[in-house]
Amino acid sequence: MHDIRAIRENPAAFDAALARRGDAPVSSNLLALDEKRRACILAAETAQAEQNKASKEVGAAKGRGDETEFERLRALVAEKKNEISKMQDEAKALDAQLTDALAYIPNLPADDVPDGADEDDNVEVTRWGTPQTFDFTPKEHFEIAGVAAHMDFETAAKTSGSRFVMLKGAVARIHRALAQFMIDTHVDQNDLTEVNSPVLVRDDAMYGTDKLPKFGEESYQTREGMWLVPTSEVPLTYSVAGDVLDASRLPIRLTAHTLCFRSEAGSAGRDTAGMLRQHQFEKVEMVSVTHPDDSDAEQKRMLRCAENLLETLGIPYRTVILCTGDMGFGARRTYDIEAWLPGQDAYREISSVSTTGDFQARRMNARFKPADGGKPQFVHTLNGSGLAVGRCLIAVLENGQQADGSVQLPAALSPYLGGKTVLGADGTLA
Repeated sequence: MHDIRAIRENPAAFDAALARRGDAPVSSNLLALDEKRRACILAAETAQAEQNKASKEVGAAKGRGDETEFERLRALVAEKKNEISKMQDEAKALDAQLTDALAYIPNLPADDVPDGADEDDNVEVTRWGTPQTFDFTPKEHFEIAGVAAHMDFETAAKTSGSRFVMLKGAVARIHRALAQFMIDTHVDQNDLTEVNSPVLVRDDAMYGTDKLPKFGEESYQTREGMWLVPTSEVPLTYSVAGDVLDASRLPIRLTAHTLCFRSEAGSAGRDTAGMLRQHQFEKVEMVSVTHPDDSDAEQKRMLRCAENLLETLGIPYRTVILCTGDMGFGARRTYDIEAWLPGQDAYREISSVSTTGDFQARRMNARFKPADGGKPQFVHTLNGSGLAVGRCLIAVLENGQQADGSVQLPAALSPYLGGKTVLGADGTLA
């Protein structure tokens, strides 16, 4: 959510920042609404002052026995009361219109975000690892002999439809091991607090984390009106909604491993093979709530937390900063980490780490008390995948595949797999 006062102070800069995202200028419409709203508020306040003055004079007129003046003043008080009510109602309606208009406007990009139209204009900032050269044509994850029997799309389609999968046997165990490895690393090494969070949330939580009203079609809603979370960013970030935190509590660093649900609206025909793009998937999420002065450094810290997981697993990756045309609605800067998938001969996203500045905090009224006193200020919120578990499974399987259909697994997973390090071509662990 944007601060209308900031738009009022520099509308040209606001429109210029939106133009970097490819959006049309909106400041003139917003300020016209704001001017009407403020005029109604001023009119109501003026009428209130006149009513208060007349109310005081009513008693004086009655005390003097001046019935004519008494009746005139009583009529004036009633008139002003109606006028105040009308102006307040109109101001409230205009305020709702303004809030609704602001809710559909994306966050403004940070100055260092590269301009561009789409993913082709993203800029690589780092690369780690060298994709190995296979002496055979590498397969996609679902084609590997040791995986195929335990990655069951047909049965999942029978129970749930397309874009679902049932993982079985050793593959299900590797998937679970990856999630445990991620959570343990975040808690033991990265100083994040583990949270077992709900996967059903209310409208307010979705709105406060900028998923509503614009992107409701991309999420699932129950008959009772609850939302299945697209990511645990929603409950973790919204956990500070309405709070005024002591500055000493910042930063707050949280992590959760949850099921996530997305309708994948608008993605028809994309990544239909395998489990790269699913309606239901698992993700380990990182969320930080920080002092505004610390949020840029915190984003880099979170990025390294995610990158280190891939390095520990031995997965080659590259990190890109998203251009203005490819950033998410609520982000002011986003880094994507893309893991190397030899079966696709391509780098594919496995994590996004974003800072929203105070964009979400304004929507959910999350503030902190400065250590040196003064008025409460809005916190900054950040979120990042650490990592997408299913996509990490894909990366592990494809990078570790062998010519005989077996998979060499990362040593980091051995403690979670009973000391086993190989997924055999027959689908068993050894």
